[in-house]
Amino acid sequence: MSVKQELRTRKVVAVTHGEATSDGAGVKMTRLIGSGAQPPLDPFLMLDFFGSERAGDYIGGFPDHPHRGFETVTYMLAGRMRHSDNHGHSGVIEAGDVQWMKAGRGLIHSEMPEQDHGLMRGFQLWINLPAAEKMSSPAYQEFKAARMPVEERDGARVKLIAGAGISGEVGPVRAPHVDAVYFDIELAPGARFRQETPPDHQAFFVLYEGSGFAPGAAGENEIDSLALLTLGPGEEAVLTAGTRGARALLLAGRPLREPIAWSGPFVMNSREELIQAYEDYRAGRF
Repeated sequence: MSVKQELRTRKVVAVTHGEATSDGAGVKMTRLIGSGAQPPLDPFLMLDFFGSERAGDYIGGFPDHPHRGFETVTYMLAGRMRHSDNHGHSGVIEAGDVQWMKAGRGLIHSEMPEQDHGLMRGFQLWINLPAAEKMSSPAYQEFKAARMPVEERDGARVKLIAGAGISGEVGPVRAPHVDAVYFDIELAPGARFRQETPPDHQAFFVLYEGSGFAPGAAGENEIDSLALLTLGPGEEAVLTAGTRGARALLLAGRPLREPIAWSGPFVMNSREELIQAYEDYRAGRF
């Protein structure tokens, strides 16, 4: 009988807490990826966390604005948000739902709160598109919470948004060009989460409630939320909750390793392509 080889644990190589910023019509948020504190983690360009009970922090929403060259994944933890775009797509997501949009060759869309009071909370992730797909047709999908498999592990509840869990079930969001993994993990105090990840993937945790421990170069160090834990090479991601329990995202994706030319709402591979994007937008070709 063969003995199963022990997986090599990914160690935390950096812990960052994001930067306060605003976007759209003054929506306040914390930028966890895509800032000076944490540049893009290929293939992930940007990750924002928004959360407030003050309507003034979010009521302006994100009025009409263009995009080209990447995908967005919006995950709502609380509140309601309406999407509409100039390609005829529209819909509303609320707590537990996910919106997936491929900007491709270009679209103009808006994301506006469907509420004027109460808690608005969630994440928006930007995933880069490879050069061969940057000028593909735009697309839009919504995934309701009920469609997402949930695994009950020892002391852990794991919601599968993208990628396969230990049960073999797979989250409904697909990003095949990067083979994305996106889990929402709820841990009881002291519980440990373990997940095998492809060794060629970039991977990180976002600890957004409670506190936790993760293997690091100098042992395990307790980390308080809100924090992004960048993981080094290996085959398994590991996170242990502190005494208050923890909620965290696990994200992983295969790097594209392509040049990035980024200006505002457009992410291309060269300066010339960026210039063309602005020209196409001004000419109404989105």
